[in-house]
Amino acid sequence: MPQKVKLYTLKLDAAQAAKLAAILEKGNYVRTNVPYTTIAVKGENVNINLYTSGKVVVQGEGTEEFVQFVLEPQVTGEARLGYEDVLDPKASAPHIGVDESGKGDYFGPLVIAAAYTDENLTVRMREIGAKDCKVLSDKQVFAIGASLRSLLGPNRYTIVSIGPEKYNQIYEKNRNGNRILAWGHARTIENLLERIPSCPRAVADQFGNERLIQGALMEKGRQIVLEQHHKAESDIAVAAASIIAREHFLRALEALGKEFGVTLPKGAAHSTTIPAAKAIVAAHGADALRRVAKINFRTTDIVLGRTPPQPNLV
Repeated sequence: MPQKVKLYTLKLDAAQAAKLAAILEKGNYVRTNVPYTTIAVKGENVNINLYTSGKVVVQGEGTEEFVQFVLEPQVTGEARLGYEDVLDPKASAPHIGVDESGKGDYFGPLVIAAAYTDENLTVRMREIGAKDCKVLSDKQVFAIGASLRSLLGPNRYTIVSIGPEKYNQIYEKNRNGNRILAWGHARTIENLLERIPSCPRAVADQFGNERLIQGALMEKGRQIVLEQHHKAESDIAVAAASIIAREHFLRALEALGKEFGVTLPKGAAHSTTIPAAKAIVAAHGADALRRVAKINFRTTDIVLGRTPPQPNLV
């Protein structure tokens, strides 16, 4: 029996966001204080956060009821929840999804994962709760990731992990992070095609020049239809790959931190990465950064005193 949806996210346009805000203001809801929201409320078994970006997040036991009886009929005017396969038959057709984790994190590896799905696996992935890892907590990533890997077994997903030391070596040769990412995407697709050679299609998020991944594919990969588009995580196979990649990244980050005796933060915020990087340099020397961090980030120059602090850019 399908698992009840308890988390739903959707990007609304300005008119739709205004409609929803009006409904929430007049409805039987209790206002809550959530940063960066236009309005945030708590209803019966459901929390609804409408962010200033237009994204709405619905969470709780009453998610399905709110989406099906309020959000869809009164705001968006279209029924999507529960009709994904009818609206997009390709969504459950056999294909590979590819996504990465660690690209925007100063510490830790760059991890790319590929996951295969078909009609039966798509149903199971939805029951497990597979969705873009960015809307999941670390605890959920670990739990859902383990379930996905068990479901897919060893032959229906692949991982390519490029550790910081290797990443830095490659980056210094070509000075292009997108080329490294494209190689990783291509490699995971090729590796999975070794196990599922009949797979006809692969889906990936679009980054940089869309020809980068295509150009990095070898003989087997060039025979597959490669689709690249923004927000590809809405595809169930890409969502599964994003979770598997994130799970692997988080475990690798924790292992590196234990090795160097420092808790390594996620992300690239200077407020957390600079103190951790300075602690590593103090304990192990400047060269140790090459083994734990992507040294092309501006953080490295600040830590080593090569430039004054600047806005938190990578």
